[in-house]
Amino acid sequence: MADWGPVLIGVVLFLLLTPGLLFQIPGNSRTLEFGSLKTNGKAIAVHTLIFFTLYAILILAVHVHIYAG
Repeated sequence: MADWGPVLIGVVLFLLLTPGLLFQIPGNSRTLEFGSLKTNGKAIAVHTLIFFTLYAILILAVHVHIYAG
């Protein structure tokens, strides 16, 4: 049986934390922008760190497992 937890968590976090889609930290003209659909290098770096932190916490500390079978 395959463990789909890491895959599903990764996809959901990727969609939610895409810079400029829902929000962007730091924004192009402000600290926080919502739905701008534009991004910059700083925002990509910040969102990458947030993604990695949340992913590591959910997979390693909380032990999210989803089995299909």
